[in-house]
Amino acid sequence: METGKSPADVVRKPTPSPKTIIFQKFGTKACYKVEEVHESAEIGCPGLAIPQKGPCLYRCSLQLPEISVVSGTFKKKKDAEQSAAEMAIEKLGIQISTNSPTLQEASDELDARLTFLFSNEFLSTLHPLSGHLRAALEREGDLNGLVPVSVMVVCDSKLGNICKCINPKVESNPFLVIPLIMRAATRLSGLVATSEGQLSIWRQNSYPPEIIESSVNQQSGFSQSTSVEAIRIPCSLEKDVELVTLDISSTGYYLDVIAKNLDLADAAKLLISRTIGKASSETRLYFAAHQSYLLDLSLDHLNANEALHSEVSLNTRASYFSGQDIYGDAILASIGYTWRSKDLFYEDISVQSYYRMLISKIPSGIYKLSREAVLTAELPLAFTTRTNWRGSLPRDVLFTFCRQHRLSEPVFSTISTPLKALSDSPGSSKKLKVTESAEEEAHRANGGAISTDARESVESAVTYQCKVKIFSKFQHLIIECFPKDSFKKQNDSIQNTSLKVLSWLNTYFKDLDLPSEKLNSTANVLDVQFSHENFLKEFVLCRSIHNVHHTETQGVKFLEPNTMSMLNTMPEQGVHYLNIEGPDSGVCPSNGSLLCISYSVYLVTEGENMKEILESSNEFEFEFEIGVGAVIPHIEAVVSQMSIGQSACFKMELAPKEFILAAAVDSARNLSLLSSKSCCLEYSITLLRVTEPLEDRMEQAFFSPPLSKQRVEYAVQHIKETRATTLVDFGCGSGSLLDSLLNYPTALEKIVGVDISQKSLSRAAKTLHSKLSKNIDADSPISSMDSAILYDGSITDFDSRLCGFDIGTCLEVIEHMEEDQACLFGDVVLSSFCPNILIVSTPNYEYNVILQKSSLPSQEEDPDEKTQSQSCKFRNHDHKFEWTREQFNRWAAELATKHNYSVEFSGVGGSADLEPGFASQIAVFKRISLPQGEGLLKDANSEHHYNVIWEWNRSTTSSS
Repeated sequence: METGKSPADVVRKPTPSPKTIIFQKFGTKACYKVEEVHESAEIGCPGLAIPQKGPCLYRCSLQLPEISVVSGTFKKKKDAEQSAAEMAIEKLGIQISTNSPTLQEASDELDARLTFLFSNEFLSTLHPLSGHLRAALEREGDLNGLVPVSVMVVCDSKLGNICKCINPKVESNPFLVIPLIMRAATRLSGLVATSEGQLSIWRQNSYPPEIIESSVNQQSGFSQSTSVEAIRIPCSLEKDVELVTLDISSTGYYLDVIAKNLDLADAAKLLISRTIGKASSETRLYFAAHQSYLLDLSLDHLNANEALHSEVSLNTRASYFSGQDIYGDAILASIGYTWRSKDLFYEDISVQSYYRMLISKIPSGIYKLSREAVLTAELPLAFTTRTNWRGSLPRDVLFTFCRQHRLSEPVFSTISTPLKALSDSPGSSKKLKVTESAEEEAHRANGGAISTDARESVESAVTYQCKVKIFSKFQHLIIECFPKDSFKKQNDSIQNTSLKVLSWLNTYFKDLDLPSEKLNSTANVLDVQFSHENFLKEFVLCRSIHNVHHTETQGVKFLEPNTMSMLNTMPEQGVHYLNIEGPDSGVCPSNGSLLCISYSVYLVTEGENMKEILESSNEFEFEFEIGVGAVIPHIEAVVSQMSIGQSACFKMELAPKEFILAAAVDSARNLSLLSSKSCCLEYSITLLRVTEPLEDRMEQAFFSPPLSKQRVEYAVQHIKETRATTLVDFGCGSGSLLDSLLNYPTALEKIVGVDISQKSLSRAAKTLHSKLSKNIDADSPISSMDSAILYDGSITDFDSRLCGFDIGTCLEVIEHMEEDQACLFGDVVLSSFCPNILIVSTPNYEYNVILQKSSLPSQEEDPDEKTQSQSCKFRNHDHKFEWTREQFNRWAAELATKHNYSVEFSGVGGSADLEPGFASQIAVFKRISLPQGEGLLKDANSEHHYNVIWEWNRSTTSSS
């Protein structure tokens, strides 16, 4: 596996964005104005008669003192602004230097930056560092005006960027900026000063009184002393983290308070980490710079890590959070000056916050937090549909994981491949083959984000595969995943690939002692490749951090099973003392169903003398899809035995300590309970609602190929056998059948679709137009196709333009109509449209017992008294009826006799010889003769009840 190359240790100058360049030249004189633009939609489907709404676009006008420019239209406001700035740069002839500065130039730039930061002008600006400078002026005695150098490092990014040009190692160790600033201060001895053995810097000459008056007095700070909660993280893993209180006075410097909590006299030797979590956060780690860190600043190459390691131990937990080497005890606090206000910002950090930050380093933890269900939710094992997914999407979770571990953002590449036709053998059940990599579209802009501008091919015309690579900050390849699975939607391929990577990472984090062989085999199953060396290097601290918390609850004794009965336990699922209450409503969940529950989780001790709530759905309803591992297995095992309205209570063994404390609001209380020798978790659940899975999802779970594909292949077989040249699809919907037919070589010359949904017809038009326009050569499966038309109309109305077609299809449509309308359709199509062959399919109600794992109601039940509580339900909430074989056969036989047709019965999914027959039952009507005295075609102008929505013609396409 390739691992990439390390970046050369060369001086690199960050390339400023166009907006940055404009700001540097014009400052606040540059005025951007963004407006929304509504343009006509590019439907990519000529001739479509349905108006299409275009996307919301943005245009930016930039007004400068000398010129004004207007950008083009963009999907994002920021892109429009950057475009306008770029146009202005070009119009003004501003030259952008791409050459990296020399070391001397970078040093000069560093000196100039420090000079500006200690200028009179800067003190009154709204900047995080100016807040510290103003606060330092209120320090008493010898500390007045002194600012810790580490503050300079974390508050001014420009200093950091300049220092990276001088020493590229600053990228991996930001503390290396400190000696560079200290040496720069010696060069600016007339302006700033430092003291030997201290990591502080101050302005030599005092600020003018009027500057201090106007700047410092504007900083209101606190009206009174304020207490801020923070977390002390001991260096030793054997000690628990603990809550500390920072008492910040109205005139004191908050860094001095933190320093004293670390047994330091003041903030002079205080080091500050980069931000933890979001970049906009003020959550940082504070720790002491021990004497060995105060090395001779004349050294050109400072190796702080080696110096520190010789004196004090590494704080593994703090280092894991920050991605930097932190030594000794540390304070985790959310406090500091920001760009938003001159006042000091602060917020409490609780023990719960600490553990939430800890589990946010794990894929499952990120997902659990997105659902606000730490003890209930679980990262699903499969991405079925975006509609059923709850919480952060897999791609977003993967991006968050990479940010948490300071890796480069994932790089996605999607491959779109045209579908190949199946072999000519009728009824072939082989899967559609995907050709070798036909077209790869790599999107690396914006850190691997898939461009929204990418012009996707129509979903049904191509399939998508996705590859993802994850690199370290230094571009060493760590993980690569390229699943073999293909998807009709580009987004589905991206989400599924992301989920495979997350699932593999979860395997590692759940068992950090997993043998290499097992880790490799799991990776192979999930199509993951990884570099052992690079992977272990990036996650070296994970083992000591997460293992410690996993083992802390392993010694806890579970409740004694004095009254345990095998009737109310599920030991194989880890469920004990299960009690389900309430009448059985008969509406039970099945795989693929979307469940809605309310729940509460408690921590209880032996004898239930102590019981503390940890987590609850409270006022919101918790939804999840069953069968994909979206909740912990204990809950899935219990709810699968429940029906709507029932409540259940059960106990299970403790989850890892980090998850329990991440859920618990009162951490101190729950820590004491966890120290008890016998405790467990108790769950209370009520099943509120069950939404059955979509019919096609249910079919895909039970049949391979899916029933929808089997129905298409059944129709194709009759088309080939009869050499049909014309086909009309009654109730064509989004054109799935017509689109699928274009993948097979047939003699069809004309296809027509009819439906009452303009939205569905619009999608069908785009799908068919894309495929027909790209496959007009002689070698394509649809080389014989001359025309295609889509009509807007009801299939129970007659239109003479659809008379006399070779074959008509009506697949899985009639059940969406009322029964009397289904009968009317049969009369109209066989008496007026008169196709040579009509194929009608509809669900076999008797097969639902298999699909839903339930039972049919008693045959003696009155059909008019059917309710939602009956055990066997319709496959789709939109179905008005579903017929048994006897009902369907009777309907079809009566129609055939009435209109001079013969009828044969068949089906797909299942077998006619085995109960309960086919899952999808099919009737094939064949015309015997036309009714006496009636011509096949009526007057073409007599009855045109349909509206043409879209039309394609080969001759028109070829000529254009």
